[in-house]
Amino acid sequence: MPQTNNGKEDLANPDNILDTFKDLTIRMGPSYANNFFFTLGVYLLELLGILIATGIIMVIFGPYWWNFTLPGAFIRSVHLWAAEAFVTLLFIHLLVNFATSAFKSRKLMWVIGCLMLFLVLLQFAFGVGIGGSLLAQVNEQAGSDLWNGMGLGYWINPMNAGAVYGWHVAAIPIILIFLIMMHYSIVRKNGLLTPYRKDIPYTMIEIDHKMMYRRMLYLLALVLVFAALFTAPYLPPLTISAAAKSNPSAVALAFLGEFNMSSPTATYLDTINPYTFNTRQVYVTMPYSTYLNITHSNNYEAMFLSESSHAQNAAMSEAYSYFNSNGSISAGINSSNPLIAMVSRLTYMAQVGAYQPILQAEATSESNTTYVIRFLYDTGILWNAGAEYGLSVPQWGMLSVGPFPWYLQYWLIPYNLLQIVTSNIPWWSDLENGSIALVSFLVLLLFPFIPFLRDLPDKLGLYKLFWNKYTIPEMRTKEPSKSKQPPK
Repeated sequence: MPQTNNGKEDLANPDNILDTFKDLTIRMGPSYANNFFFTLGVYLLELLGILIATGIIMVIFGPYWWNFTLPGAFIRSVHLWAAEAFVTLLFIHLLVNFATSAFKSRKLMWVIGCLMLFLVLLQFAFGVGIGGSLLAQVNEQAGSDLWNGMGLGYWINPMNAGAVYGWHVAAIPIILIFLIMMHYSIVRKNGLLTPYRKDIPYTMIEIDHKMMYRRMLYLLALVLVFAALFTAPYLPPLTISAAAKSNPSAVALAFLGEFNMSSPTATYLDTINPYTFNTRQVYVTMPYSTYLNITHSNNYEAMFLSESSHAQNAAMSEAYSYFNSNGSISAGINSSNPLIAMVSRLTYMAQVGAYQPILQAEATSESNTTYVIRFLYDTGILWNAGAEYGLSVPQWGMLSVGPFPWYLQYWLIPYNLLQIVTSNIPWWSDLENGSIALVSFLVLLLFPFIPFLRDLPDKLGLYKLFWNKYTIPEMRTKEPSKSKQPPK
């Protein structure tokens, strides 16, 4: 190793840096070690580096830059396409290890890998959710049902963008990097896994790092090309004001549903429910009180509540008929029905942009948009707006980042199909779907420890997908050479 004049190592010398990097690499492996499917870990590390670099740039410049400037949109697209590639290669990596039963001799690596997969999917979903767009709003709402169904809604509320931002840029990356270091250290210490089957021939060869570096360049170029050709879409978020202008009757009917506590939010039930707030108080009474303090007009809510039950029911029925018939908001303000008059005033507040800031002020923080998104969901306008861009749970799943080629995240197809199949079962809810998702993940996590199941890949001959004459040179000859075991 080159030294300085005083005999000490020159750490700034490029040769020393290169030697240090080489010391971290794996030199030897079985004869299939240079095959693309058995070098996926290297490309995953490359994509992780791209994600970290682009993520830091986006954090430095902020949402306006990455949403509304050309360089920012490109970096955002690189970040998103790198994430898509990372998830895809991670699934392929999992498939290779599953098919070759690698989990049998390295159970800890399998468990670490499954935890990484779970965190990566969570990281992807949270990344979509903090975009601040219409797509983010729809995904936040859809994703919240999954977390609530799994009983984790108290800790993970996708509609709280501040908390999600912390998870995405700090907590999950730190945990992921720690797991990746553990994963790699096991491989570095024990070497690449050799075939467990005696009928699979192999010899130990030197790993071709130059070929891997070329593939890394190809992968980087592919991500950049996709980012340039298919820019990650940005659609402005839906506001209550825009909803009230485009469909005032739907907003007015949502106010009625919040007031009599019959809306989807008011009737939402699950294991741990972040929507246990009183919708009448949050969506009607508090904003209407602010309106009264400013205008000093008649308190129509108090008038309605002072009436008999019979009169209240009649007023409620008349109000529903009025707004279902697209009754005029301006005319409704002067209605003799106190409920129509109050709801018309709230809808007018929403149209002029005065309602949403008041509603948002009730939240725990400005970044917690639960109240706003839940109200937009109750109107039905949020879901209709998202469906125009392929954001429809019955069609494409719970996570989507825009129109083609973005709208379908294939890893959620099984859960999406489960939702479609069970949608007509009256007693079936997100709790049951979430429970199935959780149990499925636990089975995957504990697969190496489950008798019979752990032998299925071998019995089905799945190893032939990746151990064959195309990946192992020794299998191309008529008489394969005997396996040469690695030196101990």
